[in-house]
Amino acid sequence: MYNVFIIITILILIHELGHFLFAKIFKAKLDKIIIYPLGGISKFKLSLNISIKKELIIVLAGPIFQFFAYYLLLLIWPRYEHIIKVYHYSILVFNLLPIYPLDGGKIINLLFSINLSYKQSFKLTIIISYITILFLIVLNYKNIYLNLVIMIIFLVYKLISEQKKLNYLYNKLLLERYMNKLKFKKKIIIKNGNNFHRNKQQLINDNGSYYLESEYLEKKYKKI
Repeated sequence: MYNVFIIITILILIHELGHFLFAKIFKAKLDKIIIYPLGGISKFKLSLNISIKKELIIVLAGPIFQFFAYYLLLLIWPRYEHIIKVYHYSILVFNLLPIYPLDGGKIINLLFSINLSYKQSFKLTIIISYITILFLIVLNYKNIYLNLVIMIIFLVYKLISEQKKLNYLYNKLLLERYMNKLKFKKKIIIKNGNNFHRNKQQLINDNGSYYLESEYLEKKYKKI
């Protein structure tokens, strides 16, 4: 039992170390790391306007580092190969579930953000997250057990908490652009101020009147 605890702890910590190291490379500050039985959630003080590519690297670094930890543990404790394999893939699969804010949820949100607006990609990710949780319940309804119930309650709680933050996060996205006068190479025309895309410069069509992104943000935040 003690060896199992050590194996799980090493896998989770090195997984989170991967997120941490690449976040530091991209100059993000660590806010906190939450550790739970099948993984962890690293929170960073990261610009919401960071490039999608950079954020995707930060998210993927966790699972990649966990594979390094997996092979390292196999070298150190070959006699525990079965236990190491079981817990490695359990943690990996759990974290890659398309449920926000797990790594899998963050990945699909970032991929959606390539072509969809910030709010569209976020809302679609939330919908997929709820569908995945429902699928887990249906898949295991005959063999429901306490750990699974606790895990599902935790995921639903985190999902609802993140969902409530949407308007706050969107306003922060726009405010960062206004305060830092951010510019992007790619450009897009959007219908109104609720459809801003990440990593793109917007031209806003507001009831037939067109505004440059800088003009729209100046109008929105000029009292600050």
